[in-house]
Amino acid sequence: CLHRRGAMAGEEAAAAAGPGSEQLLAEGKEPASGGYDGKCVFCRIARREEPGTALLPCQYEDLVCFRDIRPGAPHHYLVVPVEHMGNCKTLKSEHVPIVKRMMEVGKSILQKNNFSDMNDIRMGFHWPPFCSISHLHLHVLAPASQLGFLSRLIYRINSYWFITVSVMKFFRDS
Repeated sequence: CLHRRGAMAGEEAAAAAGPGSEQLLAEGKEPASGGYDGKCVFCRIARREEPGTALLPCQYEDLVCFRDIRPGAPHHYLVVPVEHMGNCKTLKSEHVPIVKRMMEVGKSILQKNNFSDMNDIRMGFHWPPFCSISHLHLHVLAPASQLGFLSRLIYRINSYWFITVSVMKFFRDS
């Protein structure tokens, strides 16, 4: 999130989200989930409207996977729902299946790229307000042992700004 378009400030993120988003973000609300948001770069990528972003093979039609624009590790991918969804803070128990599929896609893309040590990976979400793009996206990084100093901070496990799926209450309860 933070590195996707640089460390965007809240005002810049609101401006990138489009007109009216400033008020929603100021009130701590998310832009609407579901469907397609033409102002959302991840929605456009999922619909192949961003020619500079190559989609990687994905076994589910409702998800896409692509390389992060500012990789924090030798393998750094984003797994994103095709349909617009808010950030990880908006997830509920009914989203467990899609999050599980996102993790499955992350592991699969690593294996397809000849990375097999699943004990040396990091997968998680940036927690608001530390997301520059308010469309659910799972960061998949490997090898975690090769994260540089800044990446170790940005993707610090279960910090105030980056969480793994296992600590999300709705996921533990499922």
